[in-house]
Amino acid sequence: MKIVNCTPHDVVLVHDGIETTYPTSGIVARCKSYENEVTGFPFPAVTSTFGDVDCLPERKPDTVYIVSLVVFNATDREDVIRPDSGPTAIRNEKGQIQAVRRFVVK
Repeated sequence: MKIVNCTPHDVVLVHDGIETTYPTSGIVARCKSYENEVTGFPFPAVTSTFGDVDCLPERKPDTVYIVSLVVFNATDREDVIRPDSGPTAIRNEKGQIQAVRRFVVK
C-alpha cells in the first residue's frame, strides 16, 4: 500500500520498535475556513467554520492519504487517514508531538 503524506510536515510513526518517516509530499490538503466577527464579549471574538476540502488528490488503487484532523473530519472518503495525536503520541519536553504510534482510519 502506498501512503502519501498530504500534510505540511513529516509524519513519524513508531511501531514495534521501528520508526518510519512519511515525508510531506508537497501536496497539502486543506479546508477552506470562514470567520464571522461576534459582538457581546469583552474581547475580540469570531466564529469559525470549515468548508470544502482543497488539494486532496483523486483516489488511486492501493493508496491512502495522510491528512489533518480537519480534513479527515470534512470528508467521507475511506482512503484518508490521520495521525493519532491523542495520549499515545510521543511528545517532547515541550509537549510537541515528535511521533505517533498509530493512525486513525474511517
